Amino acid sequence: MGCVFIPSTAVNQLEMWQAETFDIETIDRELGLAESLGMNAVRVYLHDLVWQADPHGLKERIGRYLSVAESHGIRTALVFFDDCWFPDPVTGPQADPVPGVHNSRWVQSPGIRAARDPAEQPRLKAYVQDVCNAFGADERVLFWDVYNEVGNSFLPVMSLSWARKVSSVVARMIRFQLMPLPTVGLLRNAFAWIREVGPDQPLTAGLWMNHLHLNRLLVSLSDIVSFHNYGAATNLAGQIAQLKRHGRPVVCTEYMARTNGSTFEACLPVFRDNTVSCFNWGLVSGRTQTIYAWRDRGDAAEPEVWFHDIFRPDGTPYRKAETDFISSLRPR
Repeated sequence: MGCVFIPSTAVNQLEMWQAETFDIETIDRELGLAESLGMNAVRVYLHDLVWQADPHGLKERIGRYLSVAESHGIRTALVFFDDCWFPDPVTGPQADPVPGVHNSRWVQSPGIRAARDPAEQPRLKAYVQDVCNAFGADERVLFWDVYNEVGNSFLPVMSLSWARKVSSVVARMIRFQLMPLPTVGLLRNAFAWIREVGPDQPLTAGLWMNHLHLNRLLVSLSDIVSFHNYGAATNLAGQIAQLKRHGRPVVCTEYMARTNGSTFEACLPVFRDNTVSCFNWGLVSGRTQTIYAWRDRGDAAEPEVWFHDIFRPDGTPYRKAETDFISSLRPR
């Protein structure tokens, strides 16, 4: 049981891992909050551009991070690539968050253009293989999440009215299996590159939408079956039952969106009763601003019901009854 973790002082993956903004003190303090809930694992995103700028430095910082996590009894799932949010990442100082906007500065890795560019493949191969060679026998790494939400390139900055139109179009495309998936080539390559290294830890890439062909591919490439579910408990239980038919360990690598009906009180008993590991999105409210929902656009007031996250920056719980409940279900 754990969470998707980024320190509250980082606006995105680049700010978490670049030397100038790597904040090990905040990481230590906030992983202590995770430990206090009984969490024994977290899921953390890397970024290819940090490796490109400073391969040795990134690996050194990953090692420092893993030592701190281990001191709190926490193992880490590391994510290599990600198709979500903004497509043109740039290293260096990152812009401040847009007030009231969910993940307003989160960036794709490597970005759609780089993912489709054959000239970028040697660099991306060197990145995943170098990191896997460094940590492929490290017991502090729980598994490798090779690619987050392949094809999810429809989360741009847009007005709410336009977002609804795009969501409607996307829903129809998914229904008829027409969703364009320009990064599937990199997905396949990344699995092959990591298999060449042969790390001790299992590999996975999560199912995140109802796309039959993509989901078959993701399951076929993965050692453990992982998935995202931001729906209510009945939906979650049904998906778990379907995925267990593959006869492999099942892990939910993202869940918990309070205003969607995906809550700790509703979902954690489902995971416990089905022996499924789980990672909710978010721990401490901060620069990613994921207390706001995906479609929130520019309202700086704190929402009455947080979308993600558990603690305020000072370490007090958003809802004490909720943290008490999480602690009561701590893994045995």
